[in-house]
Amino acid sequence: MIQKTKMNFWQIWNMNFGFFGIQFSFGLQQSNMSAIYKYLGADEASLPMLWLAGPVTGLLVQPIIGAVSDGTWSPRFGRRKPFFLIGALIASVALVLMPFSTTIFMAASLLWILDAANNIAMEPYRAFVADRLPKEQHSIGFLMQSFFTGLGITLANFTPAILVSLGMLAISDKFENGIPTYTYWAFFIGAFASVATILLTVLTTKEIPPTAEEFELLKEKKKTPVVKRTFVEIKEAFTNMPLTMKQLIPVKFFTWYAMFCY
Repeated sequence: MIQKTKMNFWQIWNMNFGFFGIQFSFGLQQSNMSAIYKYLGADEASLPMLWLAGPVTGLLVQPIIGAVSDGTWSPRFGRRKPFFLIGALIASVALVLMPFSTTIFMAASLLWILDAANNIAMEPYRAFVADRLPKEQHSIGFLMQSFFTGLGITLANFTPAILVSLGMLAISDKFENGIPTYTYWAFFIGAFASVATILLTVLTTKEIPPTAEEFELLKEKKKTPVVKRTFVEIKEAFTNMPLTMKQLIPVKFFTWYAMFCY
């Protein structure tokens, strides 16, 4: 087992800075997609169906990407960082294209792509903390992620208003599809933030290579099909899960149910 060295505040900051870009992207879709759908002609009754991308991609993508990244190692790119980059690049393309949507179908399709890409980047990020930090620093690592979650979503919500209040854009300016100009610029800023913050993390934080024993386990994992491996790992996780976490399952279930009711 390779000894994990303690990291200082700014190293932990840089390691988690990419989480800001991911959450900025999530914040943009949460605060703007209903309006974009309505600009394109959707009625209120259809919005819940159009919003299915979030829960469905989270349910499917996160466990699969988690299993794949656990069984991945590249001497050049590492274990988690390839997923950060792939997710951020796909998300940035979807963010740039989203305001140019001309139909509800186009916007909904881009939301599925955007949400899947954000989940591809986010899921390995949580494991990144446990991979890189010694156990006594896990709490500050996850706390930093929580900080960037709040900061990213808050700034994403305020970006359109900031652009208008600073006089950079007029609230009445719209493009041919009816989507306001400030929405375009907010999504362009989000696309830049998604890639730039992840790049900072990738370039400043090195991953710890697996030991010879861990490398052998990785090779064994690759022999099992990804889908089967995913279900096996989910079953093992439930079996070995502490009682407190099992008790939190219904709490989280009803919390998210209530959140999506609004």
